Amino acid sequence: MTNRFAGTGTLLRLALRRDRVLAPLWILVVTMLVLSLPGALESVYGTDAERASLLRTMGTNGSLRALYGPLFADSVGALTAWRGGVFAGVLAAVMSLVIVVRHTRDEEETGRQELLCAAMVGRRAPLTAALLAALVANATVALLVSAGLAGRGAGGAAALGLALAATGMLFAGLAAVAAQLTESARLAKGLTGALIGAAFVSRAAGDAGAPDGGSVPTWISPLGWLEHVRPFAGERWWVFGLFAAATASLLAAAYLLAGRRDLGMSFLPARPGPARGRLGSAGSLAWRLQRSALTGWSLGFLTAGLVFGAMTDGAAELVGDNEKTRRIIERMGGQSGLTDAFLATMTGMFGMVAALYVVSAVLRLTGEETAGRAEPLLANAVGRLRWAGGHLAVAFGGSALILLAAGLGLGLGHGRDVPEAVAACLAQLPAVWLIGALAALLHGATPRYAVAAWAVAGAALALGWVGPALELPQAVMDLSPFAHLPRLPGDGAAAWGPALALTGLAAACTAAGLAALRRRDLLA
Repeated sequence: MTNRFAGTGTLLRLALRRDRVLAPLWILVVTMLVLSLPGALESVYGTDAERASLLRTMGTNGSLRALYGPLFADSVGALTAWRGGVFAGVLAAVMSLVIVVRHTRDEEETGRQELLCAAMVGRRAPLTAALLAALVANATVALLVSAGLAGRGAGGAAALGLALAATGMLFAGLAAVAAQLTESARLAKGLTGALIGAAFVSRAAGDAGAPDGGSVPTWISPLGWLEHVRPFAGERWWVFGLFAAATASLLAAAYLLAGRRDLGMSFLPARPGPARGRLGSAGSLAWRLQRSALTGWSLGFLTAGLVFGAMTDGAAELVGDNEKTRRIIERMGGQSGLTDAFLATMTGMFGMVAALYVVSAVLRLTGEETAGRAEPLLANAVGRLRWAGGHLAVAFGGSALILLAAGLGLGLGHGRDVPEAVAACLAQLPAVWLIGALAALLHGATPRYAVAAWAVAGAALALGWVGPALELPQAVMDLSPFAHLPRLPGDGAAAWGPALALTGLAAACTAAGLAALRRRDLLA
């Protein structure tokens, strides 16, 4: 039995070394999302009366419960867990799936796993090392969150930190199972990501209809379990038993499946060719490779638009006479009235999340190179510019499509002029395209460091998400390209010069990236 785990320690050290940049960035994002909230919430809800009023309002505001979950107490710690718990849980889940798939199915797909297993490495060692790497990351999140919030109450801080880690490990187990079922890392990530989305939707549907979050849809979602730990509001430690049982079952299933398949094989193999339709160009191939991801993003943005549109009036009700909250929303969305400011805030958030899509789509070029699929394609009558141009067209065009879907959902959900909502979302494109162009430039010039494009997109998202609440100086906010765009809808005197400048800069960066791609060698 011991031989099955031989080499686990060595593989774990290798995984931690490979993740020495990726994992700390994820940990920083998750912890800062939580630790940045207490000060911001105290500045907005500084008195007991204001917090008590918020608690009463959330009991009758189903649309905001769908977004954040129910509020169980009126302390600053409870507000922190309410405001950031679900979103931090989602980020911990995504971090875990990335780590587990990266060190399991991705290693098999590239052939590195076969080389490692030719040495003194047991059959269970790669999966065990991947899960331990995820455990290290989630445990670090738990320790940092617990330490950072200990001043608000040691019990509540520990409960929130452990709940985030437990959520991450449960989805690490799901990712481990998906890695056994699917034949590619992309499908494993997509399947686990879809389950994370389903968990969020189930929790949102349950919380919208039950002020205490006690409905069945909430309880069947792991994100619902996270909020029912109730940090800083009479902690329910027994909920961790649900996490432990579910995680243990998933890990047992993952090990069972791993022991019943050959290396590189799967239980849900990819459909063999020939492919249907024609692939007459590099652009057609890029579309074939990326259409599934684009469809998922589009449906997600459409659904989110419907949800945010429907909750717009509820957000205005929540703000009420709280001038500090009003100033934060107006700083994010403009001075054109609270409803328009909230909608402008939502369109800005859609743009910042769309930047994550465009980075992932552009960096598909790097993935094709490192996997060795680009070289045989370029050995034929396909130039590098045509090959890269196909993927960039899908990336930039796809970002426009998902923002159009978001605007359509936002307009229909709020019941206002749909073309106006669509135009407001599409106004985010210059900043989205600039971040995508920077990813293209990094891929063309320094492909081994192209992953830094994620840091650019993450920084823009962080500035837009917490910058207004922390009242960061405008000079810092201006580092994000989204700060230079008109705040629509409602900005009647919108200045389009900066948007045109961002578009021109995006075109220049894309051209520079393509020029650099022509001059360098392909990645081995």
